[in-house]
Parts: sequence; C-alpha cells; structure tokens
Amino acid sequence: MEKALQHGLYDAGTLRIEPDVVAAIAGLAASEVPGVAGMSGVSLVGMLRNSNLAKGVKVTVGEREAIVDLHIVLEYGVKMPEVAQRVQENVRSAIETMTGLQVVEVNVHVQSVIIQELNDEAVS
Repeated sequence: MEKALQHGLYDAGTLRIEPDVVAAIAGLAASEVPGVAGMSGVSLVGMLRNSNLAKGVKVTVGEREAIVDLHIVLEYGVKMPEVAQRVQENVRSAIETMTGLQVVEVNVHVQSVIIQELNDEAVS
C-alpha cells in the first residue's frame, strides 16, 4: 500500500475551502493596503481590532477558481483607482498563494470615505 501511495495510485482525498475562509483572507489582504480604512459593515472598533474581516466581502468559490467582491472604506484624500488596483493585486496574490485557487475577478466597491483626523480622535 505504501508503494501505491508513492506512485500516486490512491487518491489522498479532497480539499474543500469554505467561502468564509477565502473571504477572511480577502478581507485581511485588502485591509493591509495603505489607504484602506476598513471593510464596509465593520464598525470603527472592529476596524481597529481587525475583527470581522469577512464583513463586506462576498466570495463565490468554484472547484478551482474564486470571484471576490469587496466593499471597502477608504481614507479621505487617497487616489481611489490606485488603491483599488493595489487591493485587487494584494487580494488576488494572497488567495492564490494560500489556497491554490485561481482568482478570476476581484471587484472593489468603495462604500465610504473616512477622514483620518476623526479616526485618530476616536482612538484617543
């Protein structure tokens, strides 16, 4: 039997990655991009604690591919197209590296803009 496993004659089983796992990876990867204040639907306290990273993320997972929709909050004054492109690149890279899924779409929806000074005052 050991020889059969070494020669690939037996299937070791399957790997199924739940959409919530992919959504958490996407949320974390998006929040790492400078200019992203957080995910839509996450409170200010949640953003500061990096909790509920899957909020504001919708993922469709197939057998080998994934489609991601991100609803994000940006910091005021950033260049939205540039930040969105960095988010797409970071999310695609993180998901493909960690899961092996091919990300065919990363759709970025800017839901809101937050003024950093207000964010800083809420922390103090």
